[in-house]
Amino acid sequence: MLSPILRRYWPLLTLLLGLRLIFWLGAFPNPDEAYYWLWGQHPDWSYFDHPPFHAWVQGAFAAVLGRSHFVLRLPNLITTGLLFWLYWVICHQLYGRQGRNAFWLTVLLVLTSPLFFLFLAMAWHDHWLVWFGTAGSYCLVRFLSGDRAKSVPWLYGAGLLIGLAGLSKYVALFLGLGWLVAIASHQRWRSLFWSGHLYGAIGLALLVMAPVFWWNAQHEWISFQFYLGRSVQTEAQAINWFGPIGFGLLSALIFGPVRVWLTGQAATRGFTSRFGATYQRVAFIILGTSSILLAALSLKAPVLYYWNILAYPLLLPLLAGNFLSAHRLHEVRDRRLLHTTLGLGTVVAALLVIHYTFMPLSALVAETGDDDTRMVYGWPATAEFIKREAAAFSEQPLLLTTDYRSAAALAYVLNDPSVLAISGRIDQFDFWYDPAALDGRQALLVGDDWHPICPAHLAMFKLAASPSTFPVHQLGRLIKQYIVVRGEQFQAQGATAEPLSPDYPLAFTTDGEQCGSDRPTGGLSSQSGSSEK
Repeated sequence: MLSPILRRYWPLLTLLLGLRLIFWLGAFPNPDEAYYWLWGQHPDWSYFDHPPFHAWVQGAFAAVLGRSHFVLRLPNLITTGLLFWLYWVICHQLYGRQGRNAFWLTVLLVLTSPLFFLFLAMAWHDHWLVWFGTAGSYCLVRFLSGDRAKSVPWLYGAGLLIGLAGLSKYVALFLGLGWLVAIASHQRWRSLFWSGHLYGAIGLALLVMAPVFWWNAQHEWISFQFYLGRSVQTEAQAINWFGPIGFGLLSALIFGPVRVWLTGQAATRGFTSRFGATYQRVAFIILGTSSILLAALSLKAPVLYYWNILAYPLLLPLLAGNFLSAHRLHEVRDRRLLHTTLGLGTVVAALLVIHYTFMPLSALVAETGDDDTRMVYGWPATAEFIKREAAAFSEQPLLLTTDYRSAAALAYVLNDPSVLAISGRIDQFDFWYDPAALDGRQALLVGDDWHPICPAHLAMFKLAASPSTFPVHQLGRLIKQYIVVRGEQFQAQGATAEPLSPDYPLAFTTDGEQCGSDRPTGGLSSQSGSSEK
């Protein structure tokens, strides 16, 4: 028997799933999606920007199924399916005979949240983070709400899953802290701090993350330094009192303003079952702990709204409960509010699909700006132009770009993992830089207005030809323009052999977006890293 919610809202659900499929199959990879795909072509224990799990999966899928938009985002389909299966289980445990209605409401709330529509659709690390983090939180709830002697496997399951979340992205740390605060908040649960099983679960989580520690130990803990540098070790001395306000407002906007109001409503509703009361308590403590810590951090450093993404997944089944009738199985409470929530979210989802698949909406209002999205467009034609330029060489040249984004996109469209970025910012390409293999090679260097070709780039060649340009248009509108320079005898040894050194000729800025002569004074600045995703 179909749920009344599914019968009523199946056209909307079909539309939302259709939008997701259009994006998954039609949108060229966002620069960070291509970047992480490229990591998968260079297997390692971990990487500079993030832990390795997502890259391992990308490498395995590409090795077995080849390279395509479908294969790139196939893991998203898997994790989304697993997440919805978990919500099915949770909703039935929370709401009993209303479980099916609660489940379909939860699905609609997920798909119409701008945050989750985007971050579960993109082939970034976040979809693995959300799945592992939510599943781990469910295991913790099952342990805390059950008979402790019989529920110990759930605790170790939580440890395993948060370890996998940490193997996906470092912000899993905030979820772990939320768990510890939740345990400390209840008198019965606090005795766990004297239990060896808790520390066994923590040890299991750290063991799962051993590849991250191993890689960092081999590279002078550079990835950990990067994240400390962009957060607690920032140079700014003044407190930014507007930081928490900006973080809170943007988080509320992206999660969904109506969902914020629904969260407050859900906090006032109680559950009679032990599982329900435990679930509600843990969900709101995770939300509060993570949000407060990140808001405090924003006083001293830039904090990105999606760092708090693990604060919300447990909430969504609770929000669905706001629309369930206590006495009539077939009724929806506050139907107008529900329609407003779903309608606004659907419009935003459609705009996101248009923005990333058909035309950057920002290009309709200004000729510049939103460079990250502009970089999604025109790569097949740009690749053909670069192939024609490369054909003029007597042998296959090096393909170099001035930024990790363009290098990753070019590598993806050509299916060529040898493409390399040489830029003034630290990124994963610096760890693939092999001076002996690169020295003396002919090369094509690709730049653009966002990350220009500078004199320091040209000085790395014994001879550099005059630049060629290639404009990218979408639906008749100029999106951006690439500059291509032919270079002879790339000087990869001697003074240019150490991209991680402050003396590296291209270490002229912290972001690679401007030419200059300033050199870093040492260490990793809060802006020196590459991917923010």
